[in-house]
Amino acid sequence: MKYKSDKDLGLVLCKHCNSVSKVEEKVCRRCKSKLKQRDEYSLVKTFSFTIVAIIFLFPANILPMMEVTTLGVVEENTIFDGIVYFFQTKSYLIAFVIFVASIAVPIFKLVVLLYLLYITKYNKISLARNATKYYRIIKFIGKWSMLDIFVVALMIVMVQFGNLSNITAGLAAVAFTIVVISTMLATESFDTRTLWDKD
Repeated sequence: MKYKSDKDLGLVLCKHCNSVSKVEEKVCRRCKSKLKQRDEYSLVKTFSFTIVAIIFLFPANILPMMEVTTLGVVEENTIFDGIVYFFQTKSYLIAFVIFVASIAVPIFKLVVLLYLLYITKYNKISLARNATKYYRIIKFIGKWSMLDIFVVALMIVMVQFGNLSNITAGLAAVAFTIVVISTMLATESFDTRTLWDKD
């Protein structure tokens, strides 16, 4: 049986309530949202935001996340340094949470986004079903993306120093925030319907 998408059948899927309407209709009858067959610039926007996130992922992990000044001596610490610190102080749960939120999750989201772009670009329709599942996962994670930034802030606050110490956020905090926001925008920009298009 030859596969046909909603586009082939002259139908359009509402991205808000998932109801199906005729392509001639401009407004969804169920939720009154504006209907659009495909987002013309979906791939371009998703690709652009993904590249930005990849670029800033490196400084987010290499540059200092926090700068600690004690008696005039400045000590810089990266995200990985924070993970090692909590691990050494036997705060294993905090170390694990920081690793997942700050390293594992951003990398996972970027890998999935690149996978989605690959499937769409090269019309790998046989992989579209699994790709849709992965998209839903990162879409769900996206709802909690700001937690990543909160965890990094928590890492800075929870490192206990003496009263003569001053802790400030480093450049990595800015880069990490850009990574989180970029992956969120990349996910929101992607139109899953393009996964099922033949050309």
